[in-house]
Amino acid sequence: MGRYDFRPLRVRETAQAFFETKRNQHLPPWHSIIGDIPPGETLARPVQRAPKVRGKAKKPSRMFQPLPIKYPEDKLRSEFFGDHPWELARPRLVVENSGNDAKGYDWSKIVQPGKQLDGESVVQRQMWLMKNKSFSKARAYDEARQEFYKHRHLEDIRRRIAKEEALHVGAYFGKGPLEIGMELEDKSFENWKQWAETQIENEQAMRAQMFSGPQPGDELPSGREEDEALEEIADSVPASSEGQTAMAGATIHP
Repeated sequence: MGRYDFRPLRVRETAQAFFETKRNQHLPPWHSIIGDIPPGETLARPVQRAPKVRGKAKKPSRMFQPLPIKYPEDKLRSEFFGDHPWELARPRLVVENSGNDAKGYDWSKIVQPGKQLDGESVVQRQMWLMKNKSFSKARAYDEARQEFYKHRHLEDIRRRIAKEEALHVGAYFGKGPLEIGMELEDKSFENWKQWAETQIENEQAMRAQMFSGPQPGDELPSGREEDEALEEIADSVPASSEGQTAMAGATIHP
């Protein structure tokens, strides 16, 4: 067959020959179609070259680009979560009953049955106040935020009371984040304290090697011992009344 296989290009001629020699009783359904639209005879794919544009190139049209999708709640969400970034760290409940639970919410109040109180509640409550009460953006934000703080505070109170009741009947809870943090802080402080004591001892040892004077831990002589030592060397002190005993040289001066 050589390097290239040309049988796919001659499939119509082969089918025609089989029909004429009575090997096939009928022509295949695609026989006439290939005769009208024959396959390409070039086996190598041609190189597609982009035409050169003369002069200054035009910017591509933005007609077929998708339009940006924007909602009025986007700016409200950015403002709320910018003021309350730690709300994004709270776990959220995304399970719904029918997938259209939001259509049954009544945002005349911020608390909705079956929905967790979160930042989205503040955004939807603010939108409702702006549309139905004609509040300004700032006033609606303050109103929704105050309601959010109030109900979040009530949740904390209910959670604390439930914990106290459970402890009263014998429940045991593990260490809280404050207790764990204090233990880690105490451990780090003790490690630093040992390191500081070691550094002080090393500094004192280096100073003792460089300076031969009395060290902070050495005992000074008492007053009696000091007087006895002075009496022993009083005769040899030049500034005393007895003077200094001549140790060598001539005894008589001219």
